Parts: sequence; C-alpha cells; structure tokens
Amino acid sequence: MECALYDKNEKGICTCRLCPRRCRILPSQRGWCRTRWNDHGLLKSLTYGLVTSAALDPIEKKPLAYFHRGSFILSLGSWGCNMNCSFCQNFEISQEEPESRKVTPHQVLRLARAFTAEGNIGIAWTYNEPTLSFEFIRDTAPLIKEAGLVNVMVSNGFISSEALDRLLPLIDAWNIDLKGWQPDFYRTLCGAARNPVLETIRRAAEVSHVELTNLVIPGENDDPKAFEDMVRWIASLDPAMPLHITRFFPRWRMTRLPPTPVSTLVSLGNRARKYLSRVRIGNVTDEELAEYHWKN
Repeated sequence: MECALYDKNEKGICTCRLCPRRCRILPSQRGWCRTRWNDHGLLKSLTYGLVTSAALDPIEKKPLAYFHRGSFILSLGSWGCNMNCSFCQNFEISQEEPESRKVTPHQVLRLARAFTAEGNIGIAWTYNEPTLSFEFIRDTAPLIKEAGLVNVMVSNGFISSEALDRLLPLIDAWNIDLKGWQPDFYRTLCGAARNPVLETIRRAAEVSHVELTNLVIPGENDDPKAFEDMVRWIASLDPAMPLHITRFFPRWRMTRLPPTPVSTLVSLGNRARKYLSRVRIGNVTDEELAEYHWKN
C-alpha cells in the first residue's frame, strides 16, 4: 500500500510526513520505524492490514476508565513503533517483526460486528504504535463509525500535525502515553521528543475523549517536582482529564530495575489529586494497595 503522507524528489528520495521525525528514506531503504519502505521512489507501508495481536478486552484495560465503562472493545495491533523506549512493555511486536495475519477493512468490520453480542463497542487500535497503521485506519475507521461503533486510539502521541488532522475526525477516544515530563527523558530513554506529544494531547482533548497514562519508572521519571509540573500542565488543559499512574515492571532493556514501589505510586497519586479530579493507580492489585494502606 502506498503511503498517504510523503514527498519525493527527482532522485527518488522520499520524505515521510507521518511523524515528527520526517525520515528521509533512500530507495530500497526503510524509515526509522521500519514500516515505511522506499520502493523505487514510492513510499509504501509494509504493515497495511497486518495484525499480530487481537483480543476482546474490557475497555478499562486500554486503559479507559471514563469511556463506556463496563463495555468490551476489539483490540487490534500490528508491529513497529516510532519510539524505542528502553522499558517497552510490548517490545516483541513494537521492536521486532513477528508473524502476522493479513486482514481487510471489511473483514475487521465483520469481526467487530460479530462481537457486539458480547458487548463489543468497536475497535481499539493498540498494542504497538497504531499511527504506523495510518493508511489502514484511514480505510477502516470510517466503516466502524458508519456501523455505529467507536474507534479508540492507544498511542504514544508522537504524531505529525498533518497526520493528526486526518485522524482526529475518525477517533472517538484516546489513551495517550505521557511517558515523562523532562525532555531529556524522552530523548535518552524513548529516542523521541516530548513537545509533539504535548501538542497531540492538547489537540485531541479539544475534540475527543482523552485519558493519559504515565508509567512511573524508579529513578527515571519519578521525581515529585517534575511530576507535579506535569500534572499542572494537564490541569491547565482540563482538570477533569483522567490520569492513570501505572506501575513499571522490568522489561526489555530495563530488566535490572525493580518494580515501582507502591508507596511511590500512592504518593504521586496524592500529588496529582491536588490538581486533577480523576486519578487512578494501575498495574497494582487491590490487595497490594490494601496492604500498603494497612501498614501506613
């Protein structure tokens, strides 16, 4: 499938416009995310219609705690990412190229409809970075909306303004990872930039339901002052914007760090509630929270 957002010059070099990297891709080469390939001057998506993961999930698992509570949503993921977070929880599909199954937009629609009897409300584009499935979402999401179902985007938010312009009318709800507040955190641990993510959050919140997730990593993005600065910024957009403060577990290149202490999550949650009305702690069991409160 030819990509929708790119330019090419007289030498056949393509410039991708999907994300803020604006990769300059030579013939027979791929872009940074590996999903864009220059085929003799035509930029092509290598993941169009490819699904590596599919599941009927509770909507709360996305996580979306304030959007159609108690419902289910059909989650679909492909492979690839335009970040390379050292702590990636889904690195097997975001940083590798696993086996996949090819589907069409109409097959996705039929599958979504087939699960409505079980409570399915639509499609969640998730697991890997869904922006990289831009062309497939462009072709499929309108079918989902026409059927009276919803589209949910679970994204890192590292999206070009032009791509976001085209996605916003198609997406009913977003969960966006706000991975940290310090720009250096994004540069060193995610291989990306923070400000484009902030712009995606700001623009999405103007037209859609948006919830944010912040994965708290011990010693990396758990500084209370920086966290409070981040929460103040969120509150400046909307003090009712939900924030999910989630527990880190060792993964991929960060296996030597311990899981986030429950005490850290509770403390940051208390700080967040000074500014935000809807704060939730994730990746922690009710028993662990109860034990912490009992001891303290």
